[in-house]
Amino acid sequence: MTKIAHLPDRGVIAVEGPDRVAFLQGLVSNDVELAAPGHAVWAAFLTPQGKWLADFFILADGERLLLDAERALAPMLVQKLSRFRLRSKVTLAEVPWHAHVAWDGVPEVPAGAVAAPDPRLPDAGWRILAPAPLPTNADAVAWDMHRLGLGLPDGSRDLETDKTALLEAGFDELSGVSWSKGCYMGQELTARTKYRGLIKRRLVRVAVDGALPPPGTPVLRGDGVEVGTLRSGQGAIALATLRVDALAENLAAGGARITALPADWMQLGERPP
Repeated sequence: MTKIAHLPDRGVIAVEGPDRVAFLQGLVSNDVELAAPGHAVWAAFLTPQGKWLADFFILADGERLLLDAERALAPMLVQKLSRFRLRSKVTLAEVPWHAHVAWDGVPEVPAGAVAAPDPRLPDAGWRILAPAPLPTNADAVAWDMHRLGLGLPDGSRDLETDKTALLEAGFDELSGVSWSKGCYMGQELTARTKYRGLIKRRLVRVAVDGALPPPGTPVLRGDGVEVGTLRSGQGAIALATLRVDALAENLAAGGARITALPADWMQLGERPP
């Protein structure tokens, strides 16, 4: 049975105006021109130095684009993106829509809602935006368990503002970066990271044997050397930012044993250009 959950921690930003696509195209990591009915785009907004500030799904809704974004970051996104409007014919504003996610099947999408498959992985399901909450048969915790099982990042719970590089968090493998479109904010470092293979740490799925430590707990190697940090988690599964050279080590965090379980989609060997 298809599961659907309301995500109260997600907000929606409307980007309107004839220049909406061109405006975002020069600012975010993915190809905004690919956003179309039934096709969402996952993209990130970076600092000029190429570090993560926010990520969101871009869905097309007639003559506007809707950004499915972390609610706590939405005001910052509107403010920072608006600084680049200059003479562009575009407006940005938060709208009182509701974000949902569906998985384990294809959902029935009511009239007036906007939906598209999650572009990261087929098993990630669907993103659904609607002007009012939809009927649900699951909750945000159930979705969180499903997300963690797939090894998918969840915004600021897993990524660090002005610190995380996109390729450390799987944006390449998860179709969150376009390598063929033109320049965007932070593009230079992102490209250099890929083509020089400068990835020394990764956000990976881990198994937790013991009580789940709080996010931010250091992950230690057997000799006591810190090799990473625990991020979001539920029960016996979590994500952690770990040094690539420590993934096969015996690890611990806050009294719990940590075992790295990289998702099948991750590329941990030498990355092709």
